[in-house]
Amino acid sequence: MRSFITKVWAIGENTFKEAIRDRILYSIVFFAILILIISTVLDVVTIGQKTKIIKDVGLASISLFGALIAIFVGIGLVYKELDKRTIYTIVSKPVTRFQFILGKYLGLVFTIFVEVAAMSVIFCLIVFFESGSLDLLLLEAIALTFLELMLICAVAIFFSCFTTPILSGMFTLGVYIIGHLTYDLYEFSATFKGTGLEILLKVLYYVFPNLDNFNIRGNAVHGLPVSADFLLFSIMYGILYIVLLFVVSSFIFNRRDFK
Repeated sequence: MRSFITKVWAIGENTFKEAIRDRILYSIVFFAILILIISTVLDVVTIGQKTKIIKDVGLASISLFGALIAIFVGIGLVYKELDKRTIYTIVSKPVTRFQFILGKYLGLVFTIFVEVAAMSVIFCLIVFFESGSLDLLLLEAIALTFLELMLICAVAIFFSCFTTPILSGMFTLGVYIIGHLTYDLYEFSATFKGTGLEILLKVLYYVFPNLDNFNIRGNAVHGLPVSADFLLFSIMYGILYIVLLFVVSSFIFNRRDFK
């Protein structure tokens, strides 16, 4: 067990270092500049809504920046090893393909964690200095956003196991977009009742992850409480989807022939 953890840790650590070398954390600077600029001009364009808009834009920015990093870093994690042929060296060592995929995933998740943590500190400081307080709902919204990003990481790893970075990026971005529209797809399917399109839309609804289960930004902005049952459901839903994606990813990667 200790050997298993050591090997996974080594792969994850190397993945994180690669991400740092790609300078993806510069997005933190862009985030800070964006929020600071907005916070300085909102007095002119809003009347009594400044704090709410800062919260809304800040939470949305954390989600967007995190998703972009998860997609554009995650889609190339496996392909880079294949392209540089370092995968042959890795699989020739006493490292299973399961450990390789798990290490890559955890390295990507830790990268996202650092990104989200840094942006959250900047965001919370701005909200605190602006309003004089910090609502627990904001932290809950950030936590669920991070869980959503963990799921997006799993999706990116899944597609990177069997296709090129360009296609992986398109597919993962598609899942991210559709994931925020699944309820609309279900409602829209009623328009085509009794047709093949209705079946297709309902299949998309049930197959694609419903990312709105992790979106409580509206509640956090307006101070509306979120039930413990919903939070528990969202956490269990996210964990289940991540585990399912990881199992399928490992199965696909184990069947790949690198010769």
